[in-house]
This record gives sequence, C-alpha cells and structure tokens, in this order.
Amino acid sequence: MALLNQEPLAILAELLILFYLLGIYAAIHVLNNGRTSQGTIAWFVALLTMPYVAAPLYLVFGYHKFWGYVKARRAGDNQLGAIVDAILKNPNLDQLVAENQTSLMQVASDLARMPFSRGNRARLLVDGQATFEAIFEAIEQAEHYILVQFYILRDDELGQQLKSRLIERCKAGVRVYLLYDDVGSYQLSSDYIHELKAAGVEVSGFTTLSRWKNRFCINFRNHRKIVVVDGKKAFVGGHNVGDEYLGKDPEFGRWRDTHVALEGPVVKGIQLVFCEDWFWAAEQQLDLDWSLQACEEPGMNVLTLPSGPADSRETCTLFFMEAISSARKRLWIVSPYFVPDEQIMTALQLAVLRGVDVRIMLPAKADHMLVYLSSFSYLREAEQTGIRFFRYDDGFLHQKVMLVDDEWAVVGTANFDNRSFRINFEITMLFADKPFASEVEAMLIEDFKHCHEVTSKDFFGKPWWYRLVSRVARLSSPLQ
Repeated sequence: MALLNQEPLAILAELLILFYLLGIYAAIHVLNNGRTSQGTIAWFVALLTMPYVAAPLYLVFGYHKFWGYVKARRAGDNQLGAIVDAILKNPNLDQLVAENQTSLMQVASDLARMPFSRGNRARLLVDGQATFEAIFEAIEQAEHYILVQFYILRDDELGQQLKSRLIERCKAGVRVYLLYDDVGSYQLSSDYIHELKAAGVEVSGFTTLSRWKNRFCINFRNHRKIVVVDGKKAFVGGHNVGDEYLGKDPEFGRWRDTHVALEGPVVKGIQLVFCEDWFWAAEQQLDLDWSLQACEEPGMNVLTLPSGPADSRETCTLFFMEAISSARKRLWIVSPYFVPDEQIMTALQLAVLRGVDVRIMLPAKADHMLVYLSSFSYLREAEQTGIRFFRYDDGFLHQKVMLVDDEWAVVGTANFDNRSFRINFEITMLFADKPFASEVEAMLIEDFKHCHEVTSKDFFGKPWWYRLVSRVARLSSPLQ
C-alpha cells in the first residue's frame, strides 16, 4: 500500500517545490519592479508564504507595465509620432494655447505632453438619458467618421440603439470605428459584432492577451469611454453602454453618472487617445481630421489627460497628487471606488490642515464589495484631520468628478483607487474655467442633498467581524 501512494506523494512534493521556486522568482521580480511599498510587501509576503496561490495570481495581476502598447504621445519612433509632431507644429497652436497658466496647468500639460488649449466649449451631461441623447444626436449628424470606445458594451436595449445608429451612418458613407474592452464586454454576443462588421463598421476588441509578454495580463483594462464625431465633437465620462446606465437595473435603480460633451481644439487630444488604442488593437493608422480651430472666443481652457500602465511615469497618481496639493479653499471628490494609497491619504489630510474643505462622496450601495468594505477603514484617520465622507442614497453613484477651489473641475473615467491610478487605461478631462467649475459646483451641491454624512461611529458600530474584514480588504488594496 505504501508503494502505491509513493508516486502521487512524489508528484505532489515536486509540484510544491516548483511553486516555491516560482514564488521565490516572482518575489525577486516584485522587489525589483514594485511601484508602491504596500503592493511590494503584500506580494512579497504572499509569494513566499503561499506560492501555490500567489504565484498564479501574480502572473495575472502582478505586472505593472503593459509591454508593447503604442505610446504615440511619449515616443517618436512609431507611426503615430508624425501626427503628434504635426499637432505640436501646427501654426495655429500658439494662438490656441491657454494663457496665464497656473502651476497646476503646467504640471498637467507636462504629464499630458500636450498644452492646455483655449477656444473650447463644454456641456455637462447629467445621467444616462441626457448623455446618450446627446451622443446619438451627434452620431446621427456625422458626415465623415465616428470613433466609439467603451469599457462595457452590452447587447441590450441601449446597445441595440447604438448599433442601429452606427450601421445607419455606415450605410450612408460615414466611416465608423468601434473599440471595446474584451474583459469589460465579455458578455457581448458574437452576433452583435457580426452585424456591425457585415454592415461595414470596423470593430475591434482591446485585448491584453494577444502579445507574448502580456499573455496572462487580463489585469490591464482599457477603462476609457470615448465618442468622437468628425473630429469636431467628443464625449467623455463615466457612462458605459448598458441599460443599467439609464437606471433600468432593478437592484441599483437610478444610476447617477456624469459625462461631458466637448467641442474645440481639445477634441483632437481625445481623438489621439482613441487612435493610440486603435493602433494597438487593430494595428491600423486612421486617416482623420487633425486641423485645429477654436469654436469659441476666448472659450474654455481644457486639457485631455490620458493615463495608463504604458506611461513612463505614474501620470494619474502624479496629477491627483498635484491637484490635491494645489487646493486652497475646496476639494470635493466624487468616486464610486475610494481606495487611496498612503501618499494620497496624506495629501488629503494635509489639505484639511491648510484649511481646505475636503469632502469625499461615495455610493451607499456596493457593486464591488471588497472596495466598498475597504473605504470604511479610512473613516477614523480621515475624521481625525477633518476629511468628511458622504454616502449617496438616491441610487448608485458612479460618476468620477473632482472640484478644486472655484476654478478647477475634473470629469473623466478614473476612479480614486490603485487600479485607475496605476493599472487601467483612463482618460481625464481637466477644465481650468470658473464658469464651468460653477456648473460642476451646482451639480454636486444638488448631489450632496441626496447624501448622508458618515463618521467613524459608522465603522466602529459595525460587528467585530465586519471591522476585521474591512481591515483585511484595505490591506489587499494594492492588489485590487
């Protein structure tokens, strides 16, 4: 009997040895390449103590660089470099660059590798109905081309409405390009894609598994939501394409989200972001309109700030750190997911000590339980310095908005967590414009009316096991 059990035991021992060797190798890798101390320590301990679990997870979630992504704005050695050069050398550019730039504007411009442009027009789109009515109207008026990109694209009623409009414009001779994230849109039916392609629409998924070095990297997601029409109108914000974004999900009810419609020179920056992603996904350079013209005088000062794991710097983290540090009066942050690292939390506490009104608006309902639980653990240290937390009660809060003092507003796709700061491809629109900031202020004041303020009592009033799970969830935040 002992002889019969010897072979399975030997195989098990060999597997354990293999996993421990893989764990040691991965631990060395994370020591050399980890971006944050919390993430490095978390992975290092897990890989050495539980390599049979952590090593496979590290293959999927551990890498911080997205190898091979076309970095058109940051490198001049690819096919899109000529487009970037043409924009920067455009004779009209000097007349469209924003004047009297603050230090925050200069930092943001350097991170984006593009200047703030003036002569822009922007319109807030509150919730799904207003957003998709505006997007569909622009699509129906398209004459030359339409660029559409979403993280989540569903084959439901809203998805069918989008599909029918894209097919109609394509049959009218308009070039149509549709890009979706493979993981975010994993439920999208093949029939949906086939109908679009059969009508002449160019369709591609943004996959991170098609290149050898990224063969396990489902962790890198393209979280951007972009629509560009004829290079003249663009839409960016928190909405994806799904019926729940119109408030039709019976579990969440109203879906509180924000998009922004844009016109002017800044549209070309948004268009360039789409082209970078399309080039990676389809290996195709698009022939588009790159002319620069103001739509208003003087118009708004706006900047397109793309960020992601292909950046040579932590673009998203650096921008939000600078924005927090620049606040002198007010800092209102709205995000469905709030899992900041130590440096962000410290910057928020310092802002309060400077006399800044720091408020964090989060959803009262949870769609990602681990992230939801993590946010409770910040209440005590935040309360000690005066950071105020609010939970939104009127449905599910999904907007990604920030208001800095009286002149800065931010609307985009980035959440306030490690995934958006370091792992996902995101796009953020920055507005250095007092009238637009006033509109955002009025919108958020209305949102605060539907919130209740939470304190550390809400955390310590929970059962011991709930508090323990929240602490564990926070410890795992670098891995989320």
